[in-house]
Amino acid sequence: MTADTVTDVFEEHRPLLLGVAYRMLGRVADAEDVVQDAWLRWSAADRTDVREPRAYLVRVTTRLALDRLGRIKARNEAYIGPWLPEPYVTDFGDTVQDTAERAVLADSVSLAVLVVLESLSPLERAVFVLREAFGYPYAEIGAVLDRTESAVRQLAGRARRHVAERRPRYEVDPVQRRELTERFLAAAADGDLEGLMALLAPDARLVGDSGGKAKAPLRVVESADRVGRFLIGAARKGIPDLSFRFLEINGGLAALALSGDKPDTVFQLDVAEGRIQAVYVIRNPDKLRALAA
Repeated sequence: MTADTVTDVFEEHRPLLLGVAYRMLGRVADAEDVVQDAWLRWSAADRTDVREPRAYLVRVTTRLALDRLGRIKARNEAYIGPWLPEPYVTDFGDTVQDTAERAVLADSVSLAVLVVLESLSPLERAVFVLREAFGYPYAEIGAVLDRTESAVRQLAGRARRHVAERRPRYEVDPVQRRELTERFLAAAADGDLEGLMALLAPDARLVGDSGGKAKAPLRVVESADRVGRFLIGAARKGIPDLSFRFLEINGGLAALALSGDKPDTVFQLDVAEGRIQAVYVIRNPDKLRALAA
């Protein structure tokens, strides 16, 4: 390969590699670091015997992500308050034509699923991501992880059962989610507790992630009444020069609150049966930095 070809091949697969790394690590900066390390290995490697660059690059990226995952888990254990993945802007655009494939990719990167994946072992997480999100055959995953196909099937089975038990089932109708998000923001801004209560499911939860670097609840807020009252209280304190922008984050619609031109908070809702089941609030400024662009 010429130098240009080496670069072109890697850039062709960069979105896939970033997708694998982010789903395993839950943090954009870590995923980008892993992909950069994968590029360094690819550019310096003897590619004479590399017949399938995609398989080679996924293997390198997955192993680098596994190496980093242990350090991240230790870091998250010392995290202040609830932990949520760093918001990841997802716009599959024309890269994914098939609606079923698009739905699988969006679901596999959702905040709810990534929180559940945090409780898997590193190998289970790698198997789940490669199998469920990207449809890799068991034999290929075995080659990536240096495990037998039988061992990979066992890991996949355990991971799938664990995720199925803990993963909440929500609807992903973008029109309904947009409508409910707009009504939710309006009710909170107006101090309309009754209006909020009409939108929230009785057992609604609010998960706030600040990392101790911004104001947010240090525990999950449970029940519609408590969630509603917390949101009204927070809205009264206000955000200077507030504006909202809607964008697709982690496979679903989210609202980005801006203070002037600076990202302040990400709100995302999980919806089922026309009611809000969960409210995710991300305020850690370290996790919002990438959204400034």
